[in-house]
Amino acid sequence: MRQPIQVLIYPVKFVGSDWEYLLLRRVPNRGGFWQGVTGGVEEGEDLAEAARREFIEETGLVPSELEKIDYSYTFPVEDRYRHLYTPDVETIIEYVFVAYVDGQQEPKIDPEEHNEWKWCSVHEALELLTWSENIKALKQCDSLVKARAK
Repeated sequence: MRQPIQVLIYPVKFVGSDWEYLLLRRVPNRGGFWQGVTGGVEEGEDLAEAARREFIEETGLVPSELEKIDYSYTFPVEDRYRHLYTPDVETIIEYVFVAYVDGQQEPKIDPEEHNEWKWCSVHEALELLTWSENIKALKQCDSLVKARAK
């Protein structure tokens, strides 16, 4: 059974004079929405290990730095995924990370999970995101990234 703990990672790189964030588009049978990198925490993994593993698995990129931000949220288990969890699990908690990427690395995505990727400004990314928690998480990541860059 899957643990009710997930990670959300927003990859970021500095391009020209601003920061760009990588978003992935889920395949249509998984919702067809734009998101950061997400995945579950496996048994015996801590949050940072899970975030690093999921980031590398889903993008093929290696972060120069991975930082957990001070933001997490919960959401209900969807009926179509209920079979993955024990019957008592009602919600999943998701912890948020920012992953710094150097240079001109481009992702290699799994076509079974995502069918498109895009580096974009924070404003464009906020327009593409669907879920309010993802939007708030990206805003928090962007604040951290820009504060550190000063």
